[in-house]
Amino acid sequence: MSQLTEQIHASDIGDILENSLNGYSPNQDDCLRLLRSDDTFLMGITAGHLTRKKFGNKASFVNNIILNYTNVCITDCKFCAFYRPPEHDESYTLTLDEIEARVKTGWDMFKIRQVLIQGGHNPDLGIEYYEDSFRMIRTKFPQVGVHGLSTSEIDMISKVEKTSTKEVLSRLKDAGLQSVPGAGAEILTDSVKEIISPKKIKSDEWLRIMNEAFSLGLQASATMMYGHVESDNDIAEHFSKIIELQKKTNGFMAFIPWSFEPNNTLMQNNGTVTYGAGGIQLLKMIAISRIVLDGLIDHIQSSWLTNGVGMAQLALQYGADDFGGTLIGEEVVSCTGSRSTELTDKRIIDSIKQIGYSVEERDNFYNPVCAH
Repeated sequence: MSQLTEQIHASDIGDILENSLNGYSPNQDDCLRLLRSDDTFLMGITAGHLTRKKFGNKASFVNNIILNYTNVCITDCKFCAFYRPPEHDESYTLTLDEIEARVKTGWDMFKIRQVLIQGGHNPDLGIEYYEDSFRMIRTKFPQVGVHGLSTSEIDMISKVEKTSTKEVLSRLKDAGLQSVPGAGAEILTDSVKEIISPKKIKSDEWLRIMNEAFSLGLQASATMMYGHVESDNDIAEHFSKIIELQKKTNGFMAFIPWSFEPNNTLMQNNGTVTYGAGGIQLLKMIAISRIVLDGLIDHIQSSWLTNGVGMAQLALQYGADDFGGTLIGEEVVSCTGSRSTELTDKRIIDSIKQIGYSVEERDNFYNPVCAH
């Protein structure tokens, strides 16, 4: 430990790491210094210590499916390889029967505890489509949590219905929505959004809709998509906005940093981003997330989906405590062709045990279901 103390003292970010170990949270300037430092290993040791202090040598995961209910979208995000415009030959929207069949298969085969529902911004879908889907899932599969719809999808429904986003959230909650994924945040600075998703909701709208969800008693995840056109300042601002809202509401259950996968996207085609951010950057982002959010947001996910299982194992030692979900049926990242985007629970359990950790299966709200 004395050698580690010496390393921390000698580091250009030693004061931040020492303060963090003593329970003092970094400010936005400190966050910027962490982002600009190359001491990823020391950040990882610090973040890993904070995580083990809270959770021990244990990691959780959720058995879930992703229900990408439609790929029809009019938002044309440059980072997305999944969407298709209306009337396209490859466009689709699942029927209620198809949704039921997928959830039933997930329950029968895997005893899933969560269905993560995300799709495109489809102008032909009214709110009843979502209400019927959520109500059916909660009625027929009561042990399966409904974790659904990004803030931008909620905004789209409000435009279709010509009503407020809060009214949409209220109706969806009554129909069975339990928590909201963090998608649509990307980076919460409009200068970045203007480049990568100019037709999507702005940063303040993402924060406002999340705040509305919290006011109705819904909980959520927060995400950050890095590795494209953002600067260190943009990332620090993103963290700052998440922290500010969390201090007011305590509504975020988890934070998930994930790297942009450029394959088959407009951003790769036009030369804006030619390759992904890579493993070192993932570990750095995981570690900084834990250090910056410690004491505010309990759970940091490993982000295996865009970085693979091996990197997720390392992420669990760099500040993540949750592996994430099995993601059976995922179609968005798989459209980039980057890697297999499904894991069985056995693969996750084995991967966690390989690094000497115990495994806890959880539900939608991070409550333990069973140990493995």
